[in-house]
Amino acid sequence: MIAVIGEKPSVARDIARILGASEKQDGYLSGNGYLVTWAFGHLVGLAMPEAYGIQSFRRESLPIIPDSFQLTPRQVKAEKGYKADPGALKQLKVIKEVFDQSDKIIVATDAGREGELIFRYIYQYIGCNKPFVRLWISSLTDKSIREGLQNLKAGSLYDNLFCSCINGTQALSVAAGQGIFSLGRVQSPTLAMICTRFLENKNFVPQKYWQLKLQTTKDNVTFTALSTEKYDMQQPAIDTLQRIKEAET
Repeated sequence: MIAVIGEKPSVARDIARILGASEKQDGYLSGNGYLVTWAFGHLVGLAMPEAYGIQSFRRESLPIIPDSFQLTPRQVKAEKGYKADPGALKQLKVIKEVFDQSDKIIVATDAGREGELIFRYIYQYIGCNKPFVRLWISSLTDKSIREGLQNLKAGSLYDNLFCSCINGTQALSVAAGQGIFSLGRVQSPTLAMICTRFLENKNFVPQKYWQLKLQTTKDNVTFTALSTEKYDMQQPAIDTLQRIKEAET
C-alpha cells in the first residue's frame, strides 16, 4: 500500500482521482493500492520559546537551539490561553493510521519551503519512519500530475529546503530595538517584492524616447501601429524612418 499526503483536501482529491483512489473514508480516500490523505495547512508547528524556558525577547537567547525541538499540534484560543485544535488532532490521527498501513509515502504537499515544512513536521510528530518520495509539480492539471507521478524525486533531495524554513521574528525584533516585527517564510518575501516594486515606481525618472508611428486607412477604417522599439535619441528614429521610406520607393 502506498500513502499520499496533500497539503489540503482539494489537492488530495485531484491526485486521488488520477490514481484511481475513489473510495471515500473518514479523512482520506482509498483504492487501487493507494491511501490518499491530507493536511489542513500547518497541523503541527514548533513549540513557542516559553516551552524551552525563554520568557522574553533577549539578544543573549538567540539563536534558540535546544537539545531537541518540541513539536505541538496547531493551537486555538481557549478561555485560558491556548489548546490543541481538535480538528488538527483528529486529522493527525487519520494521517498516522494511513502511514502505518503503508509501505512508502508520496509527499504531495505544495512544491516549496512551506509545503516541505508542513510534511516534515507531521512526519516527525507522529513518529513515522517509512520511506518517502516527493511529487514535485507546479500545476494541478491532469497532465502535470501524471508526469509528476512518473518522475517522483527522492525525499532526501529536499532536506536543505526543509532546513531553510526558519523564523526570524525574535532576531528582527531584538535588532530593531522596539516593538515586535514578524519575519516569516511567506509574508516577508512577499512584502519584500511589494516594497521593491514600490521603490522602483517611486524612484522612477521619466526619460524622453522616440517611436515610429504608422497610420493608414483601408475601406474607410483607420489603422494605427506603433513601433515596439524605442529610441533614446531622436536621430536614430529619423534614420530608421528614412530607410523605410527609401525601401518603399
